[in-house]
Amino acid sequence: MIKLTVRETQNPTIIKFEFPEFITDAGNFEFRNIDDAKNSPLAQQLFYLPFVKTVYISSNFVAIERYSIVSWDDVKDDVAEQIEEFVNNGGTIINAEPALAKKPVTVYGEITPNPSALKFVASIMLTKTPVEYKNVDATASSPLARELFNFPYVKEIYIDENYISITKYDVYDWNDVSHEIRVFIKQYIENGGPVLDESLIPTEAVREEEQTRKFDALDVTSQKIINILEEYVKPAVAADGGNIAFDSYDESEKRVKVILQGACNGCPSSTFTLKSGIENMLKDMLNDDQIKVEAING
Repeated sequence: MIKLTVRETQNPTIIKFEFPEFITDAGNFEFRNIDDAKNSPLAQQLFYLPFVKTVYISSNFVAIERYSIVSWDDVKDDVAEQIEEFVNNGGTIINAEPALAKKPVTVYGEITPNPSALKFVASIMLTKTPVEYKNVDATASSPLARELFNFPYVKEIYIDENYISITKYDVYDWNDVSHEIRVFIKQYIENGGPVLDESLIPTEAVREEEQTRKFDALDVTSQKIINILEEYVKPAVAADGGNIAFDSYDESEKRVKVILQGACNGCPSSTFTLKSGIENMLKDMLNDDQIKVEAING
């Protein structure tokens, strides 16, 4: 008889129901409604529960995202019992055969202003939530990032939308390693390997709510700076495989601190971009010649 372990995740709307053994080796599955779950009899049954918003099935667990009409404390034990009863009575979790067929994916490399970083662009969407990984210990939410860190030349990883920005160690040359990493990413995705475990990162709604709460607590100048970065800066640096995130603004020193991510971090031209680009833009748009911009990690 199978007994599940119920585990909370970093996202309060998502609970994991872990099995003592693997339940699928055919990839990562995400179902958003009962019609979408035709390949999973278990997921279809779960959607009869009125609070079930999304069902994730991967490796040894089923994760469920709930609507806000209930609290997990009130229903998680009942859901666990329902899943256990379904499986112990011979119910099918995943009809994996259709998922085994490879989905052709194109992956190509793009150079960035940072000679240590290369942008690998896929023909499919990888994530709606930008995620940065500095080392293998931080890759709990991304099986793909964890695999990429097995390559000795991979130093840092940044994943956003349809691309993966990889920063290498300087002792390696992209001419020697870029083909290997591009082929690996392509084959990994085509074989159904999970890029991100969405249950371990905040959903877009949760993330937006948190950002809005933090934004509303800031002073007016900080809010204006964030809006300028979002509208004018981020689209430009995203094209180069990077991101520039607001950290803080010191009114007394007129100092804006930002965080460089992806290809922007460690880029030789980042100082020029910050001083001649972003700093001048903020001076002009905020009508304040005393504004200074500095990166706290570059």
